[in-house]
Amino acid sequence: MIQAARQKKFQIILCKSQSRFTRDMELVEKYIHGLFPIWGIRFIAVADNADTEVKGNKKARQINGLVNEWYLEDLSENVRMVFDWKRREGKYIGGFPIYGYQKDPADKNHIVPDPEAAEVVRQIYRWSLEGRGRQSIARLLNQQGISNPTRYKAERGWSCNHPMKNDFGLWNKVTVGRILTNEMYTGVMVQGRRKKVSYKSKVIIETPKDQWYRVEGTHEAIIDRATFEAVQQGLRLRAKTDGSGEAHLLSGLVKCADCGATMSKCSNGKRSYLRCKLYADSGKNKLCTRHSVRLDQLIDLVSGRIRYYVQTYYELDANDIQPQKDTRREALEQEREAISAQMEKRSQALKTLYLDKVAGIVDGGQFVELNQSFLDERSRLEQRLAKIKEELAQRKDDQKQTDLLERVRELLKLETVPRELVAGLIDRIEIGERDSDTGRQEVKISWKF
Repeated sequence: MIQAARQKKFQIILCKSQSRFTRDMELVEKYIHGLFPIWGIRFIAVADNADTEVKGNKKARQINGLVNEWYLEDLSENVRMVFDWKRREGKYIGGFPIYGYQKDPADKNHIVPDPEAAEVVRQIYRWSLEGRGRQSIARLLNQQGISNPTRYKAERGWSCNHPMKNDFGLWNKVTVGRILTNEMYTGVMVQGRRKKVSYKSKVIIETPKDQWYRVEGTHEAIIDRATFEAVQQGLRLRAKTDGSGEAHLLSGLVKCADCGATMSKCSNGKRSYLRCKLYADSGKNKLCTRHSVRLDQLIDLVSGRIRYYVQTYYELDANDIQPQKDTRREALEQEREAISAQMEKRSQALKTLYLDKVAGIVDGGQFVELNQSFLDERSRLEQRLAKIKEELAQRKDDQKQTDLLERVRELLKLETVPRELVAGLIDRIEIGERDSDTGRQEVKISWKF
């Protein structure tokens, strides 16, 4: 309409009220009092008796514009207050939950785990604990053919405000990083991270962390708190990889005993070494000495110390071992029960339909149509039930408690020490400069216990 008005294709704009054209005072002045007279456009608002052809009517239009803007501002503030109240109560107000959750069918302000996506989230955290970087995790997800969150929602027909990109549903390190740092996976509702500058602007700004709405225990956790904190600790180490996608066992933990800088990895083609980062990066004017140590020897030393502590102070109890919860199997069992209940209802409905036909309540044509609809629905449910039974048969849990206990005993021998255990036990490792006379080098391990 504005484009046509600029081209002078008509002479009058007729509105029920001035607010139907705009509630923004700036637009009132820009168009009604500014551009429309230049373009030869007459503006009329019937309910407000506003007419640009009537002299002395301008003040009334300006007052109407101001009142309309006040109304819009008050309305925006009232809506914001309601949303803030829901956030404080821990109610989810987003359009769509984060990947791994879905809205509770019984309560749109409550979220519940989505079994399939939740298992992917757990796997992402397991890989992170193993020391894999975000890019490496994204590569593994793509290799396994797992759709990224946007594609996952689209495949299920769930509404999504984000436009689909031509990325073929691939994961990237940014998406993985968001999942690894989102506290909502621990059962904590976190909202209000961003907000609009004002009701008149679409610009969104980041909110300071102390202004977030954070409510604990609002929904079922996908990741336990200990696992989440361990992953955050690993991310804070900012471990660097050597191109393989995996960090070495002690990455980010080894520091120079003299200057405190992180030791960086280097190689001579045969062996890998760690040396002071200030020495490596300072060029000719060295800010520190080398403090070089062979990486394999340091790993052997630290691993041996961890084995000693674990085997000395930890005694395995069979009661400590619990089988891993099969969330996918539970979801299938629940779906099987729901389908069985639906099939029972369909059978009862068919019986009622037949009795209605006998009683003359339903004529023959209606009976045939409804009967066929019931039969088609029951056939669909039977096919889905058969697939569920087939998958459940493939997921039989044949792992015995004694076998699991024996497996854990083997793991506790720590023939290969996992990175998550190192990060969980060690705060820092300080490397001193090697004594040129004796060849001795001090290695100090600071433990977290």
